[in-house]
Amino acid sequence: MTNKSKLSESLKNFEYLNNKDEELNQKLSEFITLLDQSELDSENIKLLQNKINVVIDKKLSKKKVIKEIKEVSLADIDQFEQLDKLEFLLNNHHLDSRSTKKITLTRKFLRVIQILIGFLFVTLGFAMIILPAPPYFEMFTIYYFNENDGVTLMDLISLIIIAAGIYIIVKSISNFRTYE
Repeated sequence: MTNKSKLSESLKNFEYLNNKDEELNQKLSEFITLLDQSELDSENIKLLQNKINVVIDKKLSKKKVIKEIKEVSLADIDQFEQLDKLEFLLNNHHLDSRSTKKITLTRKFLRVIQILIGFLFVTLGFAMIILPAPPYFEMFTIYYFNENDGVTLMDLISLIIIAAGIYIIVKSISNFRTYE
């Protein structure tokens, strides 16, 4: 019994979508007629064109659609309601595998860049420790091993830079694996 009601509800939703498209086409034809009859100058036409392009770009934004699909799939709601929402999103927005591949490739590229930045931080930190610095740059010694050697404030700053680099590397690698 519930399957029949669910089916009839789905059919009503599809009819609503068809009516919505017909209304949109009708409004669009009215808009075109108004544009033909109006006496707009070129500057106003350009402003109108920019407004229309912005709205169309928002509608076609793939990242937004994928984000909405993720939110619905991760939401803590009934599975049938979740399926209905996913069906509605997929019926109203065109998605193909190329658009999702582009998004995943950009994410992977950003993760690789983060890993490289982390390695650069670690390299910079070790270089600051290993390479000799001028005396005015060493600041002051915190702990002396002997009269001529010890741990300076510059060494501690270098260790903080190394720790930040390791944190960036570990964080980006763990995010890299969770998105695959």
